[in-house]
Amino acid sequence: MVLRKLLRSIRQYLPSTIATPLLVLGEVILECTIPFYIAELVNRIKDGATVSEITSFGGILAVMAIGSLTFGVLAGMTCATASCGFGKNLRADLYNAVNDFSFDNIDTFSTSSLVTRMTTDVTNVQNAFMMLTRIAIRAPFMMIFAFIMAFRLGGRLAWIFVVVVPILGGTLFFVASRAMPLFRRIFKKYDRLNESVEENIVGMRVVKSFVREDYEKSKFDTAAEEVRRDFTKAEKILAWNAPVMQFCLYVVMVFVLSYGSYVTITTMGMDFDVGQISAMLTYSFMILSSLMMISMIFVMITLASESAVRIVEVLDAVPNIVSPDPETAIENVADGSIEFRNVCYSYADNPDNDVLHDISLSIGSGETVGIIGSTGSGKSSLVQLIPRLYDAKSGEVIVGGINVKEYDLAALRNSVAMVLQKNVLFEGTIEENLRWGNPDATPEEIREACRLSCADEFIESREEGYEYRIDHGGANISGGQKQRLCIARALLKKPKIIIFDDSTSAVDTRTDAIIRKGMREYIPETTKIIIAQRTASVEDADKIIVIDDGRIAAVGNHEELLNNSDIYRDIYTSQTKMTPAS
Repeated sequence: MVLRKLLRSIRQYLPSTIATPLLVLGEVILECTIPFYIAELVNRIKDGATVSEITSFGGILAVMAIGSLTFGVLAGMTCATASCGFGKNLRADLYNAVNDFSFDNIDTFSTSSLVTRMTTDVTNVQNAFMMLTRIAIRAPFMMIFAFIMAFRLGGRLAWIFVVVVPILGGTLFFVASRAMPLFRRIFKKYDRLNESVEENIVGMRVVKSFVREDYEKSKFDTAAEEVRRDFTKAEKILAWNAPVMQFCLYVVMVFVLSYGSYVTITTMGMDFDVGQISAMLTYSFMILSSLMMISMIFVMITLASESAVRIVEVLDAVPNIVSPDPETAIENVADGSIEFRNVCYSYADNPDNDVLHDISLSIGSGETVGIIGSTGSGKSSLVQLIPRLYDAKSGEVIVGGINVKEYDLAALRNSVAMVLQKNVLFEGTIEENLRWGNPDATPEEIREACRLSCADEFIESREEGYEYRIDHGGANISGGQKQRLCIARALLKKPKIIIFDDSTSAVDTRTDAIIRKGMREYIPETTKIIIAQRTASVEDADKIIVIDDGRIAAVGNHEELLNNSDIYRDIYTSQTKMTPAS
């Protein structure tokens, strides 16, 4: 099942994949035939062959050697094409699968684990594929042909291989049975190692501001030491391969030379001759080197099998949020009205603990709605159900009068824009980042969106203007500038619903007020949902929803909530009392 799933990624590289073993087979046949002709040539020279006979044999051997070389070079080329192409397709399949994941799927695997699977695991499987298409064909065929030729030439002398092969087979079994559990452990520790690196790099500013470099280094060293320790154990087991193989090779060589020489001398070359000894040595080397190659393949497959399982886990993962059938999916969102009907929600990793409880709420199209509540009360979880980033466990979420599960996912999400607190910008120019909102936006529309989000101030202060290049993750601009660019990007989308998830937390209250005023004027028909920590950000909203512990505690405008909601009043009082003091 795992193998069949992986083989689907061969696709356009199937001709190269099929050609490789065929070319290898031709190479092996010629390689195994050459010693036979050499043995015949040696015996004829000993018997007084003429120059013409020697020249004839030499010509045949030269043609065989060139043919073997040609087959080998072509096999190497087709093998490289097939394995690298397979690796490329496999990475693409993984990447496409991850792009189709819901947030629940991503939470299940973790970001660091997905990165490891798309890099280290794919490389392991690609290397195993390369060995299987070439060396795994070459080694068994060479061993079989060499066995046949050895028994044909050596007779009873070839029975030494019957003794040696079980010893090597037992070694391989020992290596596999001991190494496989270690490799399974190693990959899980690789995930933790990558997670430590990712966490440290993303949070580098926090690490430095708290002077926790030594702690993070210690944490990384611990994770790296665990990987080293398990890899060392695995390598110690794998180290048995080479010496056992070499021992068997030397035993065979000593036996062939000593016993073969004895038979040749005692029978005066009647039962066994010098040419046959030479060929037997060559065939013994072929057989044992083939077994060494098989052991290498065995080790590689042992390593790659766990990687293959981890890759297929991602490929087999079924996104729990998908578009309905294209024939029935609704492509158009009529307006920005929203309704929650008895909605409950829990995260996939903790299904018994609801973060939203029995939410029932109606929001009219074009309304400005504020959502306020303590950290962890469920505010973000609530709004993420609107564009189906997550699906409700029970109840219904209605947008534009229709259940969100009936919409085509792309159509629904194109009608909903989200500006998050942790905004993400991509490496490229400011204009390229803004065009994520609308690839066809005119320069005038871009400037207008930036004016409304107050991003034009810092953009125009830079010499490059909208061509200013943003570093990876927006590292070369401030948090407030990043938030304003993300707001401008969302405005360019001109959605039916726009959600601000605490997205003005890094701007001052004056800029916050200007942005909110611009929203009302620029997109009056768009439903605006503002999640905020500051009551000042939602005071002028048509309605304010107070969330407490996953439940709606109160709904009303600013004045009504001051009179009727203890939670809202406490938040407002604490913030307004703090303002003069600051």
